[in-house]
Amino acid sequence: MANLPRGLIVSCQAVKGEALYGLGIMHHFARAAQQGGAVGIRANYVSDITAIKKEVSLPVIGIIKAVYEDSDVYITPTLKEVKELIPTGCEVIALDATARKRPHGEKLKDLVDYIRANAPGVEIMADCSTFEEAKAADDMGFDYVGSTMRGYTEYTKGIDIPDCEMLSKMSNELRAKVIAEGGIWEVGQLKQVLRCNPWAVVIGTAITRPKDITERFARVFDE
Repeated sequence: MANLPRGLIVSCQAVKGEALYGLGIMHHFARAAQQGGAVGIRANYVSDITAIKKEVSLPVIGIIKAVYEDSDVYITPTLKEVKELIPTGCEVIALDATARKRPHGEKLKDLVDYIRANAPGVEIMADCSTFEEAKAADDMGFDYVGSTMRGYTEYTKGIDIPDCEMLSKMSNELRAKVIAEGGIWEVGQLKQVLRCNPWAVVIGTAITRPKDITERFARVFDE
């Protein structure tokens, strides 16, 4: 049985440089998301994940965003972050599964193997930017493959998201459960994405990042 139910997963994150970072309030966002009908939470940093696990009964996709000078990969990029996530009790660990070089020359498969050996009850999600990356992750045995990085890698910049064509191809051709993530702002977009038959959908910025939401409305005054 999958750790993540089908439905809406809400990403509750604040990274360094954002107004809500370091305030210790992401668990309140998670509680509101649960009250609103979310079936899961995606969260960043050990402190936030730990607080969220105490606050809600929903499964959590855990990540740690970390920047390394020798790589553009920043979502759970190395074994160090994996080792920090396992004790949090998060039900799923998400890894950047793009084709880009990882910090210190680490290999994606080694991270997957470590999680399987040391946390067999934890499922693994691949954050991908292309169908080819999703297929490679599927072949590697990931439980979930997501469109998280579509439009955010150098070689996918400028592509309109959500990319329903890619999501449909993923749902039709991959064994892993597909998670649609990225670029969903409106109910109409969500309805289009659901027609691609993903297992679940992650929405973050449109729900939990007030600065981005405000900017989106404020830009209309300059049009």
